[in-house]
Amino acid sequence: MFTGIIEGLGTVKSLTRAAGGVRLRVEADFTIDKISMGDSIAVSGACLTVVDFQNNLFEADIAPETLSKTTLGQTKVGDRVNLELALRLSDRLGGHLVSGHVDGIGKVRAIRPLANATLFTFEMPDALSRYIIVKGSIAVDGISLTVNACERASFEVSIIPHTAEMTTMGFKKVGDPVNIETDMIGKYVERFTKHFDTRHKNEESSIDEIMLTKTGFM
Repeated sequence: MFTGIIEGLGTVKSLTRAAGGVRLRVEADFTIDKISMGDSIAVSGACLTVVDFQNNLFEADIAPETLSKTTLGQTKVGDRVNLELALRLSDRLGGHLVSGHVDGIGKVRAIRPLANATLFTFEMPDALSRYIIVKGSIAVDGISLTVNACERASFEVSIIPHTAEMTTMGFKKVGDPVNIETDMIGKYVERFTKHFDTRHKNEESSIDEIMLTKTGFM
């Protein structure tokens, strides 16, 4: 579990392909001596497992599913990536709950300055639009952001100078791909309500005048 508060940037040092997957090697710009073998780390929003590390270098295996569903399948040696270590129960939740399970790949549609911020508009798959609401939370390349506006196939966020400086958002150009993870709460609510509707669609409601009278509501 993560918060979407990026701890620093890293540089892709190597990509070794094997058995349909990829062994990723990243050098972090900051000290990561607190990690251990098997720890989770979010790389541009995708949760990966550390399989080797030394100093500020770590390695992680990327499965075919992750390669096909995230921008890591397009990553090249020398690319810069956002890094966040897994959340500890004692940490502050400065962003929002982020699982590191990317829902889909979006694309930068437009970038325009506004006062001290920069407005980014992202295209997204239609299937994700129902999980995005104005003033809701969203993770873009692992960065916890607030939605300013949203339409069927796009949404807009404001990037302050600090976020641009500390994350890969400062390097983004129109047309660049990004990883998108929508707020998990909306997905769970949808799942629960659909499951309830499926199980009870042919059943009569147990809430009637007799029940309300017996329980003191009438």
